[in-house]
Parts: sequence; structure tokens; C-alpha cells
Amino acid sequence: MDDASLRSAILEAAQRHPRSDGEDVLSVPGHVLAALADGSGRHLRLVESMACTAGVWPERYLRNTRLLSCAEQVRLLGARVLLVGLGGLGGHVLDMLLRMGVGTIVGCDGDVFEESNLNRQLLSGVDRVGMPKAEAARLHAQAVNPAVIFEPVCTFLRGVDMHRHAKGADVVVDALGGLDDRMALRDAARAAGVPLVTAGVAGLSGWVATVAPEGTAPADLFGQGRAAEDVLGNFAPTVGLAASLQCVQVMQVLTGRSAPAGMLLFDLSDQTFVSLPLA
Repeated sequence: MDDASLRSAILEAAQRHPRSDGEDVLSVPGHVLAALADGSGRHLRLVESMACTAGVWPERYLRNTRLLSCAEQVRLLGARVLLVGLGGLGGHVLDMLLRMGVGTIVGCDGDVFEESNLNRQLLSGVDRVGMPKAEAARLHAQAVNPAVIFEPVCTFLRGVDMHRHAKGADVVVDALGGLDDRMALRDAARAAGVPLVTAGVAGLSGWVATVAPEGTAPADLFGQGRAAEDVLGNFAPTVGLAASLQCVQVMQVLTGRSAPAGMLLFDLSDQTFVSLPLA
């Protein structure tokens, strides 16, 4: 099946879906797109992208239509994200990027789940204690959105490997815990010339920032040593909020919108949100 025939098949299968504002959007159920992918020998991600290019929404993304244009959804489907860390922040970030339809995600973590992860890490479970986090991420990606290409890396990225993976990405997401590897990841993103979306949490507080390749990163200010989370602990609501803020900024970067400048700090104990410049 050539592109023209596939596009015609998508348009033929499209159905009008009414929205609450009275406007209709065209959509196609996922099983139809999956059948077209199988029949044409193309990856489902490419078929979804072709549908969006034709102005037809894959049904799984219908709730995106108030926030994104078809062209922006195509950009997400064509994007490649390097996600470093698949624990607390990384598990939530992965889940949201999958549901948003980010087309290719390289997820890196050399750790395995421990029982102490169960209080906050979305990918963990009682039956996954001892399982490599990258393997759990692969299973989650397959279950949530088979159109996304997920590439698991079951090692801690260091040196040349970190730089190699950063070079192929459109954005690098720092979902690391602690402080030890953050400066190295910032350097890898800077060398690759791609933005870095970074975050950290401790207790009921956290911070999020999008750093341009030439910009100052929070890691430049924090340096090395003991992290605040070691003292204040990690709490599921704090982790989930920080990951959500990261994913909004990833979306803004990938769709060509302007991500907020500076660093956003929040404290859930008194509902405080403050933006600070990064000099």
C-alpha cells in the first residue's frame, strides 16, 4: 500500500466526533489504524502521524484537540526524547510522554526496584521488586501506547554513552535522583545542542527548569554532595507534580512553544509557587 492509498483508507475510515463546543473533529479508532499499519507494513507511529497530517485524529488523542493542533501532534509523534532515570520522576514522566504520543523515547536506568520505591515510583509494584527499571518501563510502554517506540537502556549512562544518546535527541529529560550525575547530563545536553528539562524534589518541595544549551542549569548552582531529598525524603504527590511540570515543558519544547524561563520552585506545604531567574 503506497502513501496515497493509505491516506485514502484513513480518510475513508474517519468518523466525525462532536465536541462540547459544537465543533466536530475527524477521528479514527486505534484498532483501525493498527490494522492499516499491519496491512501496509508501517509502524503504527507513522500511520498515526499520517492520520494527523491528513487532519484526522487517532481516537486515543482526541482529548488533546483543545490543547494541540494536528501539526503539533505530528511534531510530538516525530520527536525523540532521552529520558535519564526511570524511578520516581522518570516513571511518571514516561507514563505522561507515552499518553501524549511522543514518538520515540530512550529510557535509561541501570537500577532495579527495591521495596522502598513502592511509596512513589509509578513503574514499581510488589511483583516487580528486583526487576530492572528499564525492563519495567518497556513493559509499561508496550501496554500504554504501542505506537511509541521505547528503547530501554539497562545501564547507568556515563561519559561517551551519555553524549552519544544526547546527540540523537530533540530534548533531554533529567529525572535523576540526587546530585552526582546531573552536571554530566547537563554537559551532554549542552554538547549536543539540545534543551534539558530538569527537576528535583525533597519532601513537599521541588523545582523544575528548562535549560537552553548555552544556559545556566540548576546543577551549576547545586554542585555535588548530599541532596535535600536524603534529609527530607520523597513523597508521591511531590514527585507526581514535578513530573507533570516537566512534561508540560517537554511538550512546549517539542511543539515549538516557549518554555518558561528560569526555575520554578514549589512548596506543597503552603501551596507556594515562585519563579526565579537562572543567572
